[in-house]
Amino acid sequence: QVQLVESGGGLVQAGDSLRLSCAASGRTFGTYAWFRQAPGKEREFVATIRWTTRNTYYADIVKGRFTISRDNTKNTVYLQMNSLKPEDTAVYYCASRVFPLSRHSVVPSEYDYWGQGTQVAVSA
Repeated sequence: QVQLVESGGGLVQAGDSLRLSCAASGRTFGTYAWFRQAPGKEREFVATIRWTTRNTYYADIVKGRFTISRDNTKNTVYLQMNSLKPEDTAVYYCASRVFPLSRHSVVPSEYDYWGQGTQVAVSA
């Protein structure tokens, strides 16, 4: 069993930065990811990281602006978001998959555990 708790969301202006945190308890190995969901839209993949190798993968729409990382001393996964745009406005969710696939998991149904989400709002 894995429990995930996100924090760090808020209201910022375009061009600002935010860092989201996902505190994990229980089994912490595997794959972790951030997804986001805007009103009226489907949940979309943002970034993923493998706990043991730190191997990362990003959605094209955030590549170069967002960075996913993890701190094993704190059992926490981070999402550093720079150069935020109004279209980044969404609820951001942390997810984990116990057994990594040979490829990067970018589909929500491939993840076993989810946090409650944290709201990010970017004004123009």
